Parts: sequence; structure tokens; C-alpha cells
Amino acid sequence: MNVLSCSINTLKGLYDISGVEVGQHFYWKIGGFQVHGQVLITSWVVIAILLGSATIAVRNPQTIPTGGQNFFEYVLEFIRDVSKTQIGEEYGPWVPFIGTMFLFIFVSNWSGALLPWKIIQLPHGELAAPTNDINTTVALALLTSVAYFYAGLTKRGLGYFGKYIQPTPILLPINILEDFTKPLSLSFRLFGNILADELVVVVLVSLVPSVVPIPVMFLGLFTSGIQALIFATLAAAYIGESMEGHH
Repeated sequence: MNVLSCSINTLKGLYDISGVEVGQHFYWKIGGFQVHGQVLITSWVVIAILLGSATIAVRNPQTIPTGGQNFFEYVLEFIRDVSKTQIGEEYGPWVPFIGTMFLFIFVSNWSGALLPWKIIQLPHGELAAPTNDINTTVALALLTSVAYFYAGLTKRGLGYFGKYIQPTPILLPINILEDFTKPLSLSFRLFGNILADELVVVVLVSLVPSVVPIPVMFLGLFTSGIQALIFATLAAAYIGESMEGHH
């Protein structure tokens, strides 16, 4: 009962995170729900960039790839290598999921540094990278949790739950809590790094001449890419772990 109570409290904590606010927000009413309008706007922009770039790059595919097609094929090979390394030989079906996570987070992170969101005025709040909002990172983390539970149950059936009493039943509470702390760590790591990077740049720009923060901005681009890679790699590792049945 203590384990169940602790798990329910952890889930409640994840739900409560959706109410966390940093700064002011532009709200929309959709049905009976209140959502952050600026997050949807910037997310749609990121999705449009990805779809538009992919469409332009592969609209006339060549046997010997050049230009944009060559770049996207390189990205695909990179994502396949990450997936195969973490998941194993059965990585194929998970390449689209891992690739979507990586590309969405990567472009979202970079959009916060490269796109002039500030010139667009909203009634309340301001536009920023989608991953600068805790709701986005929690949603991505929960999708990852659903993915590795699905992978484990699909591969091993009900035997998947046997991992909770390995190597000894004494570790049952810890093994259960581990599955709830994974999305917490994924979401807060990504959110914290992106928010901190944007805050550092804003503070430096307000304190010193514009040319001084440029090296920090380039460092932010590098760390933003690393954060996307870390998230995608951990997502693939969790999926591979659930399919193999070991930690």
C-alpha cells in the first residue's frame, strides 16, 4: 500500500507540474482547457520548419544525393546509429520515434536562439522556444514513458513486470519509483538547461554591449544540440532497457 500511495503521489506531482509557470503567459481557451497559446504558436512554427525543410529536400530525390537530400540522409543515418546502439538489432520500428524527438527538440532549442521571437508582441507574455516551457518538456518525457512501457509489454508480455522484483523483491519499491522518476529527470533536465541558457543571454545583453554575449550565444547553440542528443539517447536507452529486461 505504501508503494501504491507513493506512486500515486508521484503521478499527482507530474500532473501538478503542468501548472508551473515561469513568467507571464498568453492563454487560449480550447474546450474546457486553458493552454499556453505562445507554446502552441512556436511549436507550430517548429513543425512547419521541419515539414517544409524535409519536403523541399526530398521533393526530387536523386540516386546520388546532393544538397538538402544529402544532409537529411546524413541526419537519418545518425539517428539510426543512435537507435541501434541503444536499442539493439530491433531498433528499426523505433527510428521514427527517436528521430521525431531529436529533431523537434533540436529545432525547438535552436529556434530560441536564432529566431527573433521578441519582435512579435502578444497581449501577455512573450514568444520563446517551445522547450522553454515545462509543459512541453513534461509532455515529451511522458511520451517517452509510454513508448518504453509499450516496447516492454509488446516484446515480453506480462513478463515485463518481472523486472520490478529483480534482482531481489526487496527492491520492488525502488524499481517502481524509478519508472516515475525517469520522466521527471528528462523533463527538468531539458527545461532547466534551455531556460537557463536564454536567461543568461538576456541578462548579458541587458548589462553589456551586444557584441559581448555572442560567444555565450554560440555556446548556447552547442549545448542546445547536446540536450537534444541526450534526450533522444536516453529515450532510446530506456526503450532498449525495457525490451531487454535488465538495468
